Amino acid sequence: MKNIHFILIISLFIAIFDSCSTDVDLYAEYKDVPIVYAMLNPKSDTNYVKITHAFCGTNDDFINANDVALIADSSNYPGKLDVRIVELKKAHGDLYEATGRVIVLDTITLHNKEAGTFYSPNQTFYYTTEPFNTGMNGGKYKYRLIVIKPDGDSLTAQTGMVGNEEFSILTGGVGFQMNTTNNVRKVTFKADGFASLYEVSFQFNYHEQKAGQGTKKKSVSRTFGTRTIDEYHKLEGTDNCYYLEYSENWLFNALAYAIGGDTIVNPNHPNVIRYIDDFVISISAASDELADYYIANQVQINSPLSLVTTYTNIEGGYGLFSSRTKIERVAKLSANTKRELYGMTSWGFKEH
Repeated sequence: MKNIHFILIISLFIAIFDSCSTDVDLYAEYKDVPIVYAMLNPKSDTNYVKITHAFCGTNDDFINANDVALIADSSNYPGKLDVRIVELKKAHGDLYEATGRVIVLDTITLHNKEAGTFYSPNQTFYYTTEPFNTGMNGGKYKYRLIVIKPDGDSLTAQTGMVGNEEFSILTGGVGFQMNTTNNVRKVTFKADGFASLYEVSFQFNYHEQKAGQGTKKKSVSRTFGTRTIDEYHKLEGTDNCYYLEYSENWLFNALAYAIGGDTIVNPNHPNVIRYIDDFVISISAASDELADYYIANQVQINSPLSLVTTYTNIEGGYGLFSSRTKIERVAKLSANTKRELYGMTSWGFKEH
């Protein structure tokens, strides 16, 4: 990880200790500073890489950064850069060797960016529709980005590809109760060898029928927030299996809020009938590079007056080249949970 440190209160030091002069050179000599951002996803049919460069003015030509950011040429490189991704496969130990596969990226212009701080509506991206391998039976892949700039200088970055078969949800069933307040259960998963940042989510799907209104799909969901792997509990006796605890009363509390007063008025002539569809557990995982970026930003947010750490894994520039993916598993809803849902006649849940 490359870290760039600077002090937020440097201008205050100048004002206090340099009383002989009030002239401060705010602009350094221009230098091309590339900025790269990419989040490869092995499950996406198209992956994008955004490549721009920083901009600045001079003492003789003052600029307003907000105004200049709206000019396309201020941050976009002219023409088309040579951008390619080299595939590497694990050989043994920590050694990865090139497979000979090189993915050459093309350009595409997206025309629907909303107006904002940076130039819009047209944004140029580098993209590929080539698949990225995640490996199986212990095999793993890394990918190396190579960008050749107009002046001949190059940028490089590397990331492990998350989504190897070892990354899996172990929990096959979930259970909830209406009246419990302190009881918890566990969602367990096997971590990805390249990922150290995770987010677990629940989604309970159901559909409802109302007289004269047809059928509507509904759901209640919960996301447990982004956490580093160290913030999960490790299962005893395992190397890379972890768990997260959830409250047994979550589902009933969520449904009570979602349904509100929309219940059966007359049990003999219900105005709404609901049916259970499924319960989905989702876990998103991001590679170590994004975890380092996330931790660096958390340090900045939590300590705004301390040294600020800017993370980059781009050699020859700034930005982030990383990978992420998401897995899902339909979990079996316990018989007790279903029984209690069907027993709450005012909510109108019925068996199929």
